[in-house]
Amino acid sequence: MTAAGIALAFLALLGWGFGDFSIQRSTRAVGVWKSLFFIGILGAVIFLPSAISDIQTLSADNFWLLAFLSVVVIATAIVNFKAFRVGKIAIVAPLMGLELPLTVALGIFIHGERLSLGQLVLSFMVFLGIVLATVEFEALGRERKYLIERGVFLGLFTAVGLALTNFLVGVASQTISPLFTVWFTHTIVALAALGVLIVRGEFYALRQRFSEYKKIILAAGILDNTAWLAYSFATTYIPIAIATTISEGYVALAALLGLLLNHEKLHRHQMAGVIISIAGILILSFVSGV
Repeated sequence: MTAAGIALAFLALLGWGFGDFSIQRSTRAVGVWKSLFFIGILGAVIFLPSAISDIQTLSADNFWLLAFLSVVVIATAIVNFKAFRVGKIAIVAPLMGLELPLTVALGIFIHGERLSLGQLVLSFMVFLGIVLATVEFEALGRERKYLIERGVFLGLFTAVGLALTNFLVGVASQTISPLFTVWFTHTIVALAALGVLIVRGEFYALRQRFSEYKKIILAAGILDNTAWLAYSFATTYIPIAIATTISEGYVALAALLGLLLNHEKLHRHQMAGVIISIAGILILSFVSGV
C-alpha cells in the first residue's frame, strides 16, 4: 500500500508540474474565472458517476468540512492563477513550495501524523532546495523593488492556501472518499466561477473561448484534475506530510518547463535548488517505500 501511495504522489507531481504550465497559458488566454470554470466543470462531470454513491452517506460534519475546503480552494485558486499571470513561472512556482513545511506542520500537530527523523530531514532538504530555487540573490544591492519578482506576494498567500488545501483534502479523502472530495470541491469551484461570469455578462463568451483555446483548456483541466485525484488517493495510503513532500516535486518540474519552454532564466543557485529538491524527493520516496 505504501508503494501505491508513493506512485500516486509521483503522478500528482507530474500532473501539477505540467498542469501549472498549462494553467499559466490558459489564464493568459481566457482569464482567471473562465479557466476556473473549465477546470471545475471538467472534474464535476467526469467524477459525477463515481461520486453519486457517496452522497447518501454524507454526514453534516463531512458536509461542513467539504464546504470549508471549497472556500479555501476557490480563494487559493484565484490568487494562484493571478500569480501565474503576472509573474515568471520559474519564480512563482518555486515560491509556492512554502506550502510544504506548512502542510507537514499541519499533518504532525493537527492530524497527529508521525514522521521519522530521517523523513523530517529529507522534507527539510526538499524545502531548502525550493528556497534556493526561489530567492533572487543577484538582486541584492539593487533597488528594493527589483529584489522581489512580480507575483511573489501572491505566491506567498497561495502557499498558505495550498497548505490548508493539501491538509483538508487529505483529511476529507481519508474520512469520506478521494473521488467524492475532488468531485465536490471542483463542482463548487465551477458553480462559483459560473456565477461570477454571469454577473460580469461573460457567460455567452464561454463557448467561443472554448472553441478558440480548446487544447490549452483541456490540457489544464485534465492535468489539474488528475493531479488532485492522484494526491487524494495517495493520502489514503501514506501520511499527508509524505504525500505532499513527494508531490512537491512539481515545483522543480514547473521551473524546468518555464526554463525550457518559456525561455525563462534561472541562476546557478536556483538550478542547484531544483536538483536538491529532486534528490530529496527521490531519497524520501525510497526510504518511505522500504
